[in-house]
Amino acid sequence: MARRSKTPQDDEMKDVVENIVDITVQDEMEAAYLEYAYSVIYSRALPDARDGLKPVQRRILYAMDELGLRPDRGHVKSSRVVGEVMGKYHPHGDQAIYDTLVRMAQPFTMRLPLVDGHGNFGSLDDGPAAARYTEARLAPAAMLMTTSLDENTVDFVPNYDDQFTQPGVLPAAFPNLLVNGASGIAVGMATNMAPHNLGEVIAAARHLIKNPDCSLDDLMKFVPGPDLPLGGQIVGLDGIRDAYLTGRGSFKTRATVRIENVTPRRKGIVVTELPYLVGPEKVIERIKDLHNAKKLQGISDVKDLSDRSHGLQLVIEIKNGFNPEAVLENLYKLTPMEESFGINNVTLVEGQPRTLGLKELLRVYVDFRIDVVRRRTQFRLDKHERDLHLVEGLLLAIVDIDEVIQIIRTSDDAAAARTRLMQVFDLTELQANYILDLQLRRLTKFSQIELEKRRDELMKAITELRAILDDEKLLHKMVSDELAAVAKEHATPRRTILLESAGQPATAATPLEVADDPCWVLLSSTGLLARTTTDDPLPTEGGRRKHDAVIAAVRTTVRGEYAVVTSAGRMVRLTALDLPTLPPSADAPNLSGGAPLAAYVDLPSGEQALTLMTTNDDSPGLALGTAQGVVKRVTPEYPSGKDSFEVISLKDGDRVVGATALTTGEEDLVFVTSDAQLLRFSAGLVRPQGRAAGGMAGIKLGAGAKVTWFGAVDSGRTNAVVTVAGSSGALPGTDSGSIKVTPYDEYPAKGRATGGVRCHRFLRGEDELVLAWVGAQPARAASASGVAVDLPPADGRRDGSGQPAPGPVAAIAPALP
Repeated sequence: MARRSKTPQDDEMKDVVENIVDITVQDEMEAAYLEYAYSVIYSRALPDARDGLKPVQRRILYAMDELGLRPDRGHVKSSRVVGEVMGKYHPHGDQAIYDTLVRMAQPFTMRLPLVDGHGNFGSLDDGPAAARYTEARLAPAAMLMTTSLDENTVDFVPNYDDQFTQPGVLPAAFPNLLVNGASGIAVGMATNMAPHNLGEVIAAARHLIKNPDCSLDDLMKFVPGPDLPLGGQIVGLDGIRDAYLTGRGSFKTRATVRIENVTPRRKGIVVTELPYLVGPEKVIERIKDLHNAKKLQGISDVKDLSDRSHGLQLVIEIKNGFNPEAVLENLYKLTPMEESFGINNVTLVEGQPRTLGLKELLRVYVDFRIDVVRRRTQFRLDKHERDLHLVEGLLLAIVDIDEVIQIIRTSDDAAAARTRLMQVFDLTELQANYILDLQLRRLTKFSQIELEKRRDELMKAITELRAILDDEKLLHKMVSDELAAVAKEHATPRRTILLESAGQPATAATPLEVADDPCWVLLSSTGLLARTTTDDPLPTEGGRRKHDAVIAAVRTTVRGEYAVVTSAGRMVRLTALDLPTLPPSADAPNLSGGAPLAAYVDLPSGEQALTLMTTNDDSPGLALGTAQGVVKRVTPEYPSGKDSFEVISLKDGDRVVGATALTTGEEDLVFVTSDAQLLRFSAGLVRPQGRAAGGMAGIKLGAGAKVTWFGAVDSGRTNAVVTVAGSSGALPGTDSGSIKVTPYDEYPAKGRATGGVRCHRFLRGEDELVLAWVGAQPARAASASGVAVDLPPADGRRDGSGQPAPGPVAAIAPALP
C-alpha cells in the first residue's frame, strides 16, 4: 500500500498538538469565576460614585440623549430605545435593559425619576407592560445628567465592539447617587442605598464646598435622613447615623396612618403611606393570612380605596371592643406596614468598590463636579480663544477685502492662495484657511464694527474664564451656584417624617377605656403632635433636645379637645386621645416620638398650622395677626357640633401669620415686619369681635413690606426679641443669614396702627427679616429638619446688626408655661 506524503497541514497539526497546555479543572474554574466576578462588579451591578449610575443606566440615558428624546419632544416606543442601547452600547439581553428603563421611570422607586414614561410602567404590586406597548423620553432631571457632554467634561471610551464611543461617566449636575439611591447584587458584595431629598443633599454639598473640614454632624443638619419617594415614616435615627458614618446601618420604615371613625359606631385605621417599595395588595394579603391563622385579631374588614385623585387609602376596620392602638402595634409587628431597610453604601470609586459614608460620598461627588466644571471652562476658553484668533484675522483682511478676493482669484490653487494671504496680511495658517473657507454670501453680513464688537465680547469672556481657572475659590463658587440653581428648579419638600423613636407603643394589654387624666398637647416645629402623661408644668431647662423643638403647648385632658389654628383663619377641633403618648422625662420635651399633624387634619396646599389652643369659653379669647397688618381679638364663642370653622374674615391675598390665646386680655400684642419694624401695644386697645368680623388695623406697613411675626407677650416676664435677617433671593434653607437676640424692654410701646421702631439693621446682602419671634426666655431655635440651632447672647442694641447664624433657622420655640 502506498504511503501518504507529508503535507504542510500536518506540520500545522503538529504545532497545535505541541501548544496544548495541561490545566486542572479547579484552576480553570477559579480563573473563569474570578473574571466573571470582576465583570459583574465593574460592568453591571455597582453604581459609580460620581454620577450614581450603573453602566446600563448610563447607556440608556446617553442613547436617549443621542436620539434626541428630550422633554420637549414626543415619546417614542420603549422597544426603539431598548434596541438602540442593545445594538450600540450594552451587549446583554433586551429584558435587562427594559427593566432598568422601567425602574428609572417609576416615581415610587426613584425620588427624582430620570425617564418620563407613557403607558403602563407598573405599580408596587404589578409589573409593567411589554416594551412594545409603552413609550418613553427623558425626564427634565435627566437633562441635568447629560448636560455639557459635548464640552469635553468627561472621557469617552469605546463600546463593546469598538465601533462607537460612550461616556465613561455622565457629567451629573446633581448628586444622583444620594438622591435616587441604588441597589444591586454583585459577586461577593451588594449595594443598597436609600433615596434622599434633592434640596437637602445639595445644601449639604454646598456646605462641604464652603467648609471642607466640616463634621458629619454639620452635614446631618442639612441631611437628617433619607427621604423616600412615597413618604412614610422612618423610626429610629441611630442606624441612619451609623450608615452616614461607616456606610453600613439600618432603619425601620413605617406606614403613615390615622385612627378615625370609618362608620358612626366603628373605628378604623386609615393607611395613607406605606413603607418603601411595599404595595397595598401585599399588606392586604398578609393581613388575611394572619387573620385566617388566628394570629391577628380585632380586624373586621380591609378595603383598598386608593385612586388617582386621593392617592393611597387603605382602610382597616376595627371590631368593637378592640383598642385600635393595640391592633395597630400588631400590624406594625406582623405585617409589611413596618419594614427594615439595610443601608450598604458600596460603590465604585476610581474603579474600585468601596463602602462610603455620607461625607465621603459627597466629597467624591463634589471633587468630580469641580473637575467637570474645570474641564468645561477650559473647553470654552479654548473655543473662545480660537474664535478670537479667527475674528482678529478677519479684521485684518476685511480692511481690504477687494485685495483678498484678488489674491484668491489670481492664485493657481488653494495652497498658493493660503501662502499669499499669510504673507500679505501677516495671517496664521488657521486664519488663512478660515478666510478661504468663507462663502461669498457670508461677506455681506461682515462689518468692521460688528467684528470689533464680537472681538470685545470674546476678550471679556476669555478674561472671565481665565479668572475662574486661575482662582480655585471662583471655581468652587461656580460649582456651588450651579447646584443652588438645580435645587431651586427641581427640589421638592420632604415627604418622609423622621421619628427618633416610636413613642410609647400600645400593646395587647392596653385598656380599652382610657382615664381622662390631665395632660399637655404639644406641637413641634416639624409638625409632630403628641401628648404627655402628666399635668405638671413641662420643664424648660435641663438637657438639650436631640431632635425638634416645641412651638406650641396647650393644657387639656386625655379625652378632652384641643384646636389647631391655621393660616387660612380656621380653627380645627381635634381629640387628644388619638395622639401618641410621650414617656415621662426630666429632660426638655422631645417630640421625636410624636405623629405628623397630617395624620389628624387634612390641610389644603399652602395652609399651615400656626398654634394650638383650648376650645373653652372661659378665656379672654384669641388674638390674630395677618400678613397685611390686620389685628383681631376673637370672642370665645365657638360653635358646638362643628369640627372646623372660621375665626376671621380675610381679605383677598391675606393670610394669618400669628395666633395666640390670651390669658388676661392685658398682654402686649406685637407685630414684626419684613422690613425690620417692631410695634407693641396693649391688647386692651383692640375690642373683641365675633368670628365673622375682619379685624382692624394693627400696624402701618411700609411699601412692599409684610408682617413676618405676630403674637401676644406677657410684659411681666423676662422676654426677648429674636430676629433673623437674610436675602429675599436666597434659596430657602440655604442661607443662614444673621441672627440677633435683644431684650424686649428695649422697644417702647406705641399706639395701634402706627409704624413701630426698627428692630434689626441689615448687613450687606440682607434685605429682609426672614424670621422673627418675641416671647419669654429661654428661646430655642431649630432648623427645618428639627435640629437645634444655637442662639447668640442677648444684644442690648435694639436696632443693631445680627451675628452670622451657625446654620439655617426655620423655627424658634417659646419657653413653655
